[in-house]
Amino acid sequence: MSEFQAKATTENERIESLDVLRGFALLGILLLNVQGFGLVEAAFLEPGIYIKPYQGLDFVVWAFIDLTSEGVMRTLFSILFGAGVVLFVTGVRAKSGWLHYRRTFWLLMFGLLDIYILLWYGDILVTYALGAAILWLIRDWTPKRLVILAVVLVSLGTLQALAFKSGLEMSRDAVHELNEAKSAGIESNPGVKELAQAWIEFEGDSLSDEVANKNEMLVRGNSYYSAFEFNLDKANDAVFFTAPFILLLDALMMMVVGMALYKLGILEGKRELTFYTSMMWIGFSLGLVINAYEVWACVKSEMDVLVTGPIFRPTYHLGRLCMAFGYLGLILWMIKLNWIESFRARLASVGRMALSNYLMHSLFGLLVFSGAGLGLIGALSFAELYIIVLLIWVFQLVLSPWWLKRFYFGPVEWLWRSLTYLKLPKMRR
Repeated sequence: MSEFQAKATTENERIESLDVLRGFALLGILLLNVQGFGLVEAAFLEPGIYIKPYQGLDFVVWAFIDLTSEGVMRTLFSILFGAGVVLFVTGVRAKSGWLHYRRTFWLLMFGLLDIYILLWYGDILVTYALGAAILWLIRDWTPKRLVILAVVLVSLGTLQALAFKSGLEMSRDAVHELNEAKSAGIESNPGVKELAQAWIEFEGDSLSDEVANKNEMLVRGNSYYSAFEFNLDKANDAVFFTAPFILLLDALMMMVVGMALYKLGILEGKRELTFYTSMMWIGFSLGLVINAYEVWACVKSEMDVLVTGPIFRPTYHLGRLCMAFGYLGLILWMIKLNWIESFRARLASVGRMALSNYLMHSLFGLLVFSGAGLGLIGALSFAELYIIVLLIWVFQLVLSPWWLKRFYFGPVEWLWRSLTYLKLPKMRR
């Protein structure tokens, strides 16, 4: 059978557990992305702009999200993406890499649309496209080799966080040393000046500034055109720096985990109930301890940016991976017991339309918070953002099953399949 004759996945070929897990992760991603939609950019590294430790509902909501979800839903989504790549490239639809890479190319295009047109500089699709291009090379690896690679990548990610943190700590200390020398009328060492410059540049590019924050809210909330102009530099940074040099390692390590878990039959619910029970309890026990420590460290440091920023946390990858295992165990355990069947069906529908729903998040972010719509950037408190999240969740949990009762695919999924297979699959039931 040629690639052009290959059939799209039929409904009876779908794996319910993957759809349910993907739907859960997709909705969960909005818990973090809404902060990028509705708050100033600096809040990603500096939640202390909006959060006062131990004070008010904003702190409670932030602590809960950081404890249970920070990086976790993205981890789940990456795990499932890795599993999906294995499912695709090992099937009859993709005996050669050409079909896989054409599919990956169009995913990249959707990512660029998300970044440049929907103005979401926190997009993950570009990163996933880069990751998918690499995963083809290891598609036939055994679970053992994949696990070893995952351990190596997680270790590299941890070392990367340590390097970022220690480097910026030394740069910040150099600034203090430079200021003390200036106050004392002493000439500073050129090496200290050079080191201090790194912190000055980081502070100017990434950290909070009251005037800059007000200007950002004004520009992003004024009109689509002004928001587009503001976003352009952020978009270029996302595509040419953040995606390949920061997020790729972040995503790739979890994609490899997903490939291993799928090949081991874990994500399909093939293991015994006791396996998923243990997976749930061990994952949550370790993950909550690690994440609770991170929350405590943030508060103790009075929300120091080198503690609050996820890219500076040495325990970040281990904590989010353990929590992801906990959620995987919990959901697969519930599926094995056939609990909350009707809600699972809604989650599965959201998961089957994951790409459409993901881009819909960006569209809602554009229409609610930017000048293209209501212009509410910076207008809601940290806690109030989650009213918007809840409304979007309800909308997608209602819309997705309604849509799939009438159509075989989500709208973007249909387009993606059409572009991949170079033919139009049947859309309406």
